[in-house]
Amino acid sequence: MQEYRNQTSKKEIKEPGLMVNMLFNIFLPVIILMQLSSDARLGAPTALVLALAFPLGFGCWELYRRKKINGFSILGLVSVLLTGGIGLLELDPAYIAIKEAAVPGIIGLVVFGSRFTRFPLVEKILLNRKILDLDKLNAVLSKRGKTQEFQKTINNGGNAVAAAFFLSAVLNYILARMIVVSPAGTEAFNGEIARMTALSFPVIVLPTMIILMGAIFYIFKRIGTLTGESVENFLQAQD
Repeated sequence: MQEYRNQTSKKEIKEPGLMVNMLFNIFLPVIILMQLSSDARLGAPTALVLALAFPLGFGCWELYRRKKINGFSILGLVSVLLTGGIGLLELDPAYIAIKEAAVPGIIGLVVFGSRFTRFPLVEKILLNRKILDLDKLNAVLSKRGKTQEFQKTINNGGNAVAAAFFLSAVLNYILARMIVVSPAGTEAFNGEIARMTALSFPVIVLPTMIILMGAIFYIFKRIGTLTGESVENFLQAQD
């Protein structure tokens, strides 16, 4: 029988807001790539390095601030470094599409594969211990003999999460192949990277988030069905 336990840290580290993330990972890189890539300004290689310095620096700062290694953050940093490497080494732009698809694809495989280990990542993604009182939920499920059914619910939600990342991989590849066609190391290449980055939010992030939110809604609905209680009874008390 699987136990879902609350885990609290001595000191909570506040998550950066959506706008802060978008500022460092989308807005600033896009502006730099589009406005400073011409030879009359910084030039394509220098502009690319400067643009990638913002998401790279932000990611490193987050890792330092949290004092722990996060696999998703590491993949994000590797993705930024690969983009810079492809541009500076002037490799075939097709490698951009491969890289863009590989990162979410790897995450999807890890999420799906972790279901068969003692440390399923889907629980960390879908069962937020800051929101749900998992000890209380587990006790009610055990009392009603619904623990195994709830595990099936988590597995179904995990399939949806993995599918969201696989969808992101496909959309990333298509978007990159359609947009990034100029030789690496050129002003046109930087402009295309900027356009791809700008379009990644509405074209890729929003559909993926809809699937993730659907998975969370499904699990919350199943909590009510399996426990016979409102999901509000299992929410953590907010200070």
